[in-house]
Amino acid sequence: MRVTRWLIGGVGALVLGTSGVLVTRVLSTHPGGPPVCLVGSPGSGYYLDPEQAENAATIAAVGRRSGLPSHAVTIALATALQESKLRNLDHGDRDSLGLFQQRPSQGWGRPAQLLTPTYAAGSFYERLRKIRGWQQLSVADAAQRVQLSADGSAYSDWEDQARTLARALTGEVAAGIGCRFDDPAAPQALGLVRAARAEIGQAGLSTVAMSEANAWRTASWLVSHARQYGVVRVSLRGRTWTSTSGRWRADASATPTLRYRFGPIRAT
Repeated sequence: MRVTRWLIGGVGALVLGTSGVLVTRVLSTHPGGPPVCLVGSPGSGYYLDPEQAENAATIAAVGRRSGLPSHAVTIALATALQESKLRNLDHGDRDSLGLFQQRPSQGWGRPAQLLTPTYAAGSFYERLRKIRGWQQLSVADAAQRVQLSADGSAYSDWEDQARTLARALTGEVAAGIGCRFDDPAAPQALGLVRAARAEIGQAGLSTVAMSEANAWRTASWLVSHARQYGVVRVSLRGRTWTSTSGRWRADASATPTLRYRFGPIRAT
């Protein structure tokens, strides 16, 4: 039986559908349902809420900006899934904070820094780099050597999910994530550009000189942050995503380079 794992907390009880896939009556990928992001395909992928998708995309972008391979991104995502379920928590065990539950008292940084996802991810990767032979370690072993958790075995529970996320968010899989929502925020063009440069790198949202994988990495980052910045349409390499459908579809008019459009202002 193939199982779709929901990574969203507090959305109601899961029930077993007739197709043998775990589903929920609360979430829906149909217009009018609550915002949701799907990584992979229905029936074999994973659903996240917008906050989780934004944080996962940031973790992946910071890793690739640092020149690290997908294995490092998988390690970081598995760690964040275990520690916070990809939520930027302002609390935790003792003084633990943020996506990775890093502790100021253990030299990870100041509280405000650890609650900044780009900083938290960068700090995680910095410590990962210092572990000799981390490239050959399993996801769980590498995560434990960074985190020094009381029980490092739990990281292995998230390895499959983390690898699926990493493949989509690093561009290894084209059009690997789609987010569906009806309530985009007010367009924030300048904020979007600044965030892209901070997380992706100086090239930001430009895909003119990018490889296929890097172009899709940028597109995945944009879709994951679309609701936050008011983006409702993204096109790349013959495919187009829209916020109302939540899916990438073939589009003969889509240019090779990334194009995006802002939507109407959300009522407040």
